[in-house]
Amino acid sequence: MRVCIVGASGKLGKYMVRHALDRGYEVVGVCRSESVGKLQEFEGRMTVIPGRTNDPEVIGRAVAGCDGVLTVLVPWGIHGYSTGTAQAVLDHADPEARLIFSAGWHITRDGKDEYSWQLRWLVPILARLARIFRIFDIDDQVEACRRIFASDRRWTVVRGSDLEEGESQGLPLWSRHVGDPVLASNRTRRVDFALFMVDALTNDALVQEAPAIVGRQTPSARAHLDAAGGSAS
Repeated sequence: MRVCIVGASGKLGKYMVRHALDRGYEVVGVCRSESVGKLQEFEGRMTVIPGRTNDPEVIGRAVAGCDGVLTVLVPWGIHGYSTGTAQAVLDHADPEARLIFSAGWHITRDGKDEYSWQLRWLVPILARLARIFRIFDIDDQVEACRRIFASDRRWTVVRGSDLEEGESQGLPLWSRHVGDPVLASNRTRRVDFALFMVDALTNDALVQEAPAIVGRQTPSARAHLDAAGGSAS
């Protein structure tokens, strides 16, 4: 399998590169020119295409011939970076390619997610401050996902909980909606977020789904597994 990783030089991106290489995939990575050095550990094992991830020409070259595209949707700045990145992937990836995008729990597909009062208050406040100081634009990521959800492509939007570093706990559990008790622990290892992204490439059950994930060894996930007799969600 030939896989393109858009945003390969970031923390999540590098974990995805490792998981993909471990599975024997041919990997093409896209990252900003100034970040190419962050991928030095993979020299000779992957192809790196430097450039802005919202540049259609860069994305077009990178995704050509790829069976899957893993995209980190980062809402940097206030100029539609996430939206431009998502649209470039939707426009230029091969028609049958699996398209996997990363986002946060704040993204909702059908409005049926139930958020804690802390998240309902915190997200708008952070979004407003970030936009005032021109750091990032959460609404940009919302618009990017709106376009993905409206597409007839073979997409998946993986919605991550709060992330932490640490050894892998295995493939996270998931639910269609935030508010499901299985997600209550609101914690996932970043390495396992990446694992779920890579695993989704070959999981047809996730086509046109927006799974919200949680770490497999968190208390809420373990309670769910115990109730289900140890089987995965």
